[in-house]
Amino acid sequence: MKTAITEMFGIEHPIIQGGMHYVGFAEMAAAVSNAGGLGIITALTQKTPQDLANEIARCQDMTDKPIGVNITFLPSTTPPDYPAIVQTVIDSGVKVVETAGNNPKQVLPYLKDAGIKVIHKCTAVRHALKAQSIGCDAASIDGFECGGHPGEDDIPNMILLPRAADELEIPFVSSGGQADGRSLVASLAMGAQGMNMGTRFIATKEAPVHENVKQALLDASELDTRLVMRPLRNTERVLTNANVEKLLEKERRLGSDIKFEDIIEEVAGVYPKIMVDGEMDAGAWSCGMVAGLIYDVPTCKELIDRIMGEAHDIIENRLRGFLGTRQTVAAE
Repeated sequence: MKTAITEMFGIEHPIIQGGMHYVGFAEMAAAVSNAGGLGIITALTQKTPQDLANEIARCQDMTDKPIGVNITFLPSTTPPDYPAIVQTVIDSGVKVVETAGNNPKQVLPYLKDAGIKVIHKCTAVRHALKAQSIGCDAASIDGFECGGHPGEDDIPNMILLPRAADELEIPFVSSGGQADGRSLVASLAMGAQGMNMGTRFIATKEAPVHENVKQALLDASELDTRLVMRPLRNTERVLTNANVEKLLEKERRLGSDIKFEDIIEEVAGVYPKIMVDGEMDAGAWSCGMVAGLIYDVPTCKELIDRIMGEAHDIIENRLRGFLGTRQTVAAE
């Protein structure tokens, strides 16, 4: 399947693995890229720029297909060494960067001068228009269903994607709620040129996370995510567990007086405990509502091949059948 995204990134299928903390390691990215999608290494999971360079090199040893790196720009009293991270990506020969969080304007010239294509994650059309105006090559449109940070507008993809199609000139992919061939065809129908999957890729054989995490996704339904940190206007969609419910109780009790320090126990340092050690009640970790559509743990190739097979079947048979019925009725 050829789209503007497959052509831009040099990939076979219009499927991107989103950057995920303590998931986007070399094994994950290489497996997705080898299966024809675009695998993404998460820069901020690596402790230093040198660690990132080593991880990229490890991934490049596992695949000769295109890979990308996610760089998330977050406000912080002790920010990561973003200039060194960007230089590491450039020096490593990576040709795709997924940016997220704050506006990437400061680093964009360096990435573009190195011939790197930049796709920016956006939770609102106005953010995507800004990304377009500063020179981003593509956008990833995150609906309210997504795991992680859905923004504060609460607009689901059935509205957000067509709105993006109405406004944007650069190509975009859907993100949030994407799981199968139905997701891909629906995204294409609403104007996207592909889809970004995060949560669904965690439940794959190659995902370098504890088996308890994969089982939690199999056990979850679409009702099992929660929105936390909403009073702080830093909303995050996470899978519920004992500490998440404790966090929500604090938010209810403290109301508008709540501060980040009040919930630090439930959100800080959680990812290694969850993803590495499998302590599923450790705290809040990003998970999309798409958990309700996860029924198995295939390899990345099995998953991507299945998605593309389903998509082709829907387009060639189910949707064509509707068109044929209308033509028959009109002819009569």
